[in-house]
Amino acid sequence: MSEFEQIIGYEFKNKKLLEKALTHSSYANENHTALGDNERLEFLGDSVLGFVTAEYLFQNHTSFPEGELTKLRSYAVCENSLFEFAKQINLGARIKLSRGEELTGGRNRPSVLSDAFEALIAAIYLDSGIEQAKSFVLRFVAPYVEEKPNFKDYKTILQEVVQRNHGEELKYEVVSESGPDHNKLFEVEVHLNSNVIGRGTDKSKKKAEQQAAKQALELMGI
Repeated sequence: MSEFEQIIGYEFKNKKLLEKALTHSSYANENHTALGDNERLEFLGDSVLGFVTAEYLFQNHTSFPEGELTKLRSYAVCENSLFEFAKQINLGARIKLSRGEELTGGRNRPSVLSDAFEALIAAIYLDSGIEQAKSFVLRFVAPYVEEKPNFKDYKTILQEVVQRNHGEELKYEVVSESGPDHNKLFEVEVHLNSNVIGRGTDKSKKKAEQQAAKQALELMGI
């Protein structure tokens, strides 16, 4: 346990909290452990994670409206994000699983790892309070959200700008596709009435549309 505590940068006063955070329900059921599983800790950790993330975004992105803050918080606390955080500390290797869960790949299952990560947050919170939990959460969340390539929903912003003038029509059009099916590259144009006002290229149609909208907004000086 001490090696894992060094990895996470926190030493528990109550080691049973850490042990419980790392105990999957399948293991607890199979071994009838008195300590129980990490599901209740996961519930609490989810709330601590949400609060710490919301506070960080509120304080560090003061120009963002409520809608953008909500989207960014959802991005930071979703299962995929927590799975990535869990992998950074090799959490899968520490979780106690039943034999069946082990054999079916539980150590690498996003749902198992993300739940255990939330339970770990709760365990730190219960052991030392909000400041220690905040320090742990922000070690992962802060760089993750700051590296996000596109905070803004440029398509929505562009739509709102265009709607100020009645009768204007906005349309996105895929003008070319290249590459194999598993690795396509899409080029998208955004048209205002009959005029091309922006172009974007990406492996995702949606991201290409966002790029096109961003270029259009830049053209408009927004």
